[in-house]
Order: sequence, then structure tokens, then C-alpha cells
Amino acid sequence: MVLFDRIPMPVAVCDPYGTVRIANAALAAAWATTPGRLKGRDLLELYVPRDSTQVDRIVEALKLRRRSRYTVAVTWQGTDGTERTGELTVDPVSETPQALPDLLVMVRASGEAAPHPAPAPAPLHPQEERILALLAAGATTARAARETGLTTDGVTYHLRRLSQRWGAANRTELVARAYALGVLQPGVWPPQVRSSRPGTGAPEGKPAAR
Repeated sequence: MVLFDRIPMPVAVCDPYGTVRIANAALAAAWATTPGRLKGRDLLELYVPRDSTQVDRIVEALKLRRRSRYTVAVTWQGTDGTERTGELTVDPVSETPQALPDLLVMVRASGEAAPHPAPAPAPLHPQEERILALLAAGATTARAARETGLTTDGVTYHLRRLSQRWGAANRTELVARAYALGVLQPGVWPPQVRSSRPGTGAPEGKPAAR
């Protein structure tokens, strides 16, 4: 949670129905509480959509397995009693292409600068980049092994190292943190890593399919 809490903008990972799974310190501070107390809350009760059709469109897009970045205009009452407006930026993150994805949600109040993801804490190994992009696209360990030429044990080893480095409890949380930290490029499908190595772009190899 240390890296997640260092992200300066309010961020949460929610299930497909908007229930908070994890929240960072910035989101908790906005509600004068702790991250643990936000777990299980309905994010759309905290941040009320100004137009419910925006939410309906996202739900339909997720059912159709579309992966993109979405925004929802919201209002909420701050802890000082002030009515505030802003938007939620929503990025789907998933472990499998069949299941409805969890949602990485960033909050921005009107008048604030657009949130910029925090930089990656350290450069990734090329194989880690490739595996992370495949994982974000919903690839299984076996498929990631085929795509990268590794064994399944090799893929698991890289995933374990990444999870330990970022303190992720599972693969969904690992992908969510990759988006929040700016490692994975938001709004791009197939998922691509924003490489931190000079002179490099997206990882080589054929793109992950839906």
C-alpha cells in the first residue's frame, strides 16, 4: 500500500458495481477518514453522478468487453459542508477477459489540474513489461508463457517479483497499481507499458488480443 498511498490524487479500486475494494490515503483524507473505513462503501453514494446515463453507458460498454477510459461528472458534499463538483476518471482493469473488470477510479474536483499518474518507481525488465501488458489484457499464466516464450513458472516468478515490489495482493490489484503509477498507458487497447527506458516505446511482440 505504500506506493498506492504515495499517489497524490484520490484513487480507489472498485468492483464492477462501484463498491470500494481499496482506497488510497488521498481519497481517505478527502473524507476525513482512513482507507480501511472506505472499503465496502459505494463510491457512487460518495460521489453522486450528475447524469445517470453516463454510468449506464459505462455499464453497457463493460458488458460488451470494451476497454477504454471513461469519465463521469459528479457532485459531492465536502467534509466542510461545501457542495463540490468534479469528475471521476474510470479505467477498467481485469484478470480475465470473460469476467466484468474491476475499476480504477481517480477523482478530480473542478478547477484542479488534471491528475497525472505518479512515475514508475523503477524501470521494469522487458519481460516484466510484456507480462504486465498481457495480464492487463486478461491473459492467463499459460497464455503469457506462450506469448513470451517463458515457462509458466517463469511468468509466475516475474509476477511474484512485481507483486512484492508494489505490495499488490493479487493480479487485479497489480494491474490497478500499474495504471495508477503510470506504468500502463490509460485509454489504450491492447494495453501498453509506458516504458521508462530511453529510446523505447511500447514493448515488442504482437499485441494482446481481447
